[in-house]
Amino acid sequence: MEERSRYVKLTKDQTPHEDINPGELNQPIEVPQLAVPKCMECGQALPESYAPPADEPWMTGICGCAEDRDSCLTGLFCPCVLFGRNVESLYDDASWNAPCVCHAIFIEGGIALATATAIFNGMIDPGTSFLIVEGLFFTWWMCGIYTGQVRQTLQKNYHLENSPADPCCVHCFLHWCALCQEHREMKGRLSESISSETTLVNAPPIQEMKSSREKKSAESSSSSAANNSEHTSLEMRAL
Repeated sequence: MEERSRYVKLTKDQTPHEDINPGELNQPIEVPQLAVPKCMECGQALPESYAPPADEPWMTGICGCAEDRDSCLTGLFCPCVLFGRNVESLYDDASWNAPCVCHAIFIEGGIALATATAIFNGMIDPGTSFLIVEGLFFTWWMCGIYTGQVRQTLQKNYHLENSPADPCCVHCFLHWCALCQEHREMKGRLSESISSETTLVNAPPIQEMKSSREKKSAESSSSSAANNSEHTSLEMRAL
């Protein structure tokens, strides 16, 4: 008997019209269902109707320090403490101690060193004074970048616009005003979220659970009371 071939022979009409080059079949295929926008933070697929939120304005201006007297005084005399509080409010797992100490060393320490250099300028070599001032400018710029990143994170969380300029530039030129503005913004946002989440819930009525023994005793007591009432209703008549 003849063995049948496992291959199908194609006729001239069934052969492909275009020649296939080696490796052409291994090209990736575009699937429209997979080409969906994804979240930059978590990577989840977003719906088609999703639109990124627009940048919102700040609740207070950069020069509105007088609107909150406590944060204004703290930022003026102890900016390191105010910066630590801002970082602690912004990040859940962060403490205010480390940012406060870093701010005190680089900002307040740099200002104190610059003041001492200006006072004792005659006793220090001019070349040494120039190097100290240059180092202070570099330290101030680095601190502006660090504090600007904190402001940028705040803007990303609440979708705030760059006002009045880039976060790093704002902290380099208006550092104290920026700290007070960030504190007022987080304080106002947190108070709004707390007020929106508070709801009145009525407590359910108190329910008592009785055991089977208590139910049986209650039924027996009710039945005995009914029997007693029947016995008491009987009258004695003479024959």
